[in-house]
Amino acid sequence: MPELPEIEVLRRDLERDIVGRKIKSVEVDGLKPIRRHRTKKAFIGLLDGHKITGVERRGRYLLIRLDGPDVLLVDLGPTGALVRAKTARTAVTKGTHVVITFTQGGQLRYSDPKVTGEMFVTPLEGIAEQVSDIAAAGLDPLETSISWIDFGRLIAGRHAKLKPLLMDASVLTGIGPVYSDEILFAAGLRWDRESDSLTDQEVRRLYRAIVETVQEAVKYAGSHGDGDGVDPLGSGENHRFKVYEREGEACRRCRRPLVKLRVGNRPVFFCDACQV
Repeated sequence: MPELPEIEVLRRDLERDIVGRKIKSVEVDGLKPIRRHRTKKAFIGLLDGHKITGVERRGRYLLIRLDGPDVLLVDLGPTGALVRAKTARTAVTKGTHVVITFTQGGQLRYSDPKVTGEMFVTPLEGIAEQVSDIAAAGLDPLETSISWIDFGRLIAGRHAKLKPLLMDASVLTGIGPVYSDEILFAAGLRWDRESDSLTDQEVRRLYRAIVETVQEAVKYAGSHGDGDGVDPLGSGENHRFKVYEREGEACRRCRRPLVKLRVGNRPVFFCDACQV
């Protein structure tokens, strides 16, 4: 599932490429990917002929602004992707549900084999009422700046294990199983440490690791996993993970083998020697 860095990379790529383009036509293959609209015609009518004026991000949601009060909100979900096709002749991949064609040429395609995400058009004003996750979103490591002291108060009041805490969208927005492991490795903290057990020094390390890990991931264009919706224009480099999916390899700090555990239905990657 794309996490915050992948969504931000996608936003920046789309902002460079589609802002200023006018929508010529829209094709939709069914109601499920646009399920908040009663008909395909209703969805298409809100987009046809409009110009794209900006691309914003609210947590893990993309907001494609139109020349009016509306935005096209895109929720990629676990399996969705937005892909730019330079011409309409480019082969359409299986699982593509929405195709937006521009008057200047090229298309923006929404692909989602399992249809776990969605697209819908809504006024920008009051969008938090439409999407409860936006209203309840926690800190955005790329947008929100707080002191490590305030951050420490926030997590100490939760009394939760660190990995699920980092993945709690009401605490941090857009952090999932991949970057939670990377953040905790950077901070030198185990996944199962309780949030109210951290010393001041550990809180500072954790907060710094959150900001630096996310910023570095954006710099290197996210994880670039297959089908994760990132980098539609093909720019950037792969982000090199330090622990994620590297079980059995040598830790880059202490050279001990990295460990993989399965907790619930999720894998956890960490160093059992130098994460404490």
